Amino acid sequence: MLANLQERAGLSGVTVAAAYHSARDIFPHNPRRGVAFLEPGLFFEPEERLYGAIAPRPSAIATGDPLARVAEAAAARGMQLSAWVVFLHVDVSAGRVDASPRNAFGDRFPTDLCPASPDARRYAVALAADVARYRPARLVAESLHYPLLEHGYHHERYFLYLGPLARFLLALCFCPHCLAAAGAAGVDGEAVRAAVESHLERVFARGDDDRSLDASPAEAGALADGELAAYLRVRESVVASLVDEVAAAVQGAGTSLAFCDLSGAAKGYAAGTPNGEPAAAVAWRFGLDLRAIAAACDEISVCGYAADPKRVRTDLEAYVERLGPAPRLALTLRPMSPDCGSSENLRAKLRIARELGVTRAEFYHYGLAPLTALDTIRAAL
Repeated sequence: MLANLQERAGLSGVTVAAAYHSARDIFPHNPRRGVAFLEPGLFFEPEERLYGAIAPRPSAIATGDPLARVAEAAAARGMQLSAWVVFLHVDVSAGRVDASPRNAFGDRFPTDLCPASPDARRYAVALAADVARYRPARLVAESLHYPLLEHGYHHERYFLYLGPLARFLLALCFCPHCLAAAGAAGVDGEAVRAAVESHLERVFARGDDDRSLDASPAEAGALADGELAAYLRVRESVVASLVDEVAAAVQGAGTSLAFCDLSGAAKGYAAGTPNGEPAAAVAWRFGLDLRAIAAACDEISVCGYAADPKRVRTDLEAYVERLGPAPRLALTLRPMSPDCGSSENLRAKLRIARELGVTRAEFYHYGLAPLTALDTIRAAL
């Protein structure tokens, strides 16, 4: 793998999964299997004493400390190592259910941990410090925020139309920790929960959503006589403070922290044809105050999952505008279907990124792409 990345693609570093969720993947060039079920968990040997109520769970396929082996091999080649860590999207685990989000109906989402939960926060900080022991140059933080409705479970079924607002509200967390955070900020969280429940009950009763409603901060914030807007600001404070704590644990060990905003992936992951407002404009749905997060991190990593270079420009320009002067941006591109059919297409996106001051380009995903994607990368670079 490292030889291919360095010699065939001409890349200077590698980002490997240190903690990841489950998946069923197709591996076009894997010598042993074409389709595999990825066992979730940690791909390194955890330091158990760092953790609290939520214990670390090594992946069943992580034998022989894969992170240590890759770190050693990358160092021997002079390649920079980054560790990709999925923090709060943990898949189903009965032992973590008390820290999971709870929607307006009181339903738990056991596939995730709530960033307001003290146990979840301790787990996230411990996980960050644990990975930092391996001295990667960077830790890329995925899912260090509130979850959306989708991408929670692998067999999701909705046989009624749920518009953007209803989908957002259905995932909004009202667990005791979120309600306590709201109360501490002078926000009536229970009134917000009741208003959201009432709105969703009307949607369920009709079996169809009002198609004129969008999930904008103004549209959502108007619920509960405007109290939901204040509740959303509390969510942003919860996430920003957790990012601060994780950044301190990582940076204290000499590793930089790159925060991954998945807004671009939420828009373009399936087809590479995102539309509507720029990715940065929907980051609030995850509970993200991008400026506050950028102040704590060394880098904001964004997903340019779009076939059209013009769309990549639109998204990057929006991030630059929202983050303020000289943002430290990393851009992840897909050098294969559905985003890229040629080195010219990839080269156009890289030129836009350089023009807009992006400091790092990364490519997703070695295991899932045909090896010809490496040639596309090299030609584009």
